[in-house]
Amino acid sequence: MRSKQYKAYKEAEKFKGLWEWKGSDHNPKILKWFADVGHSWVVDDETAWCAAFVGAMLEKVDLESTRALNARSYLKWGEEIAPEDVREGDIVVFKRGNSSWQGHVAFYVYETDTHIFCLGGNQSNQVNISKYPKSKFLGFRRGS
Repeated sequence: MRSKQYKAYKEAEKFKGLWEWKGSDHNPKILKWFADVGHSWVVDDETAWCAAFVGAMLEKVDLESTRALNARSYLKWGEEIAPEDVREGDIVVFKRGNSSWQGHVAFYVYETDTHIFCLGGNQSNQVNISKYPKSKFLGFRRGS
């Protein structure tokens, strides 16, 4: 039997190709993901939404997310997973920018010697599978 977290990952796959909308209109699906994790005050799809996307997918399968909008909040979610034990659908957190709070969170897909490929939101303004250098890796996490 597959875990709820894996089911959240499969739910996330359904949104591959979804984009932010250009201009003054905003994608209502992205706004709903903010609301799903308790941030209905967000009214635009330019606000960083990777954590809202992961959180909404977890909540959809009855897993409690961090309900936070900062990606690094997921470093305290679930249990830490050693890199050799990572599985498709686990949560992966990366550092971003030059500050200690900036980050990115997504679902793990696979990796190469130099990059981790993950399915996430707000990856080039859309839901897609993108690669991130392992030098930016902060942690793998798994819920139930």
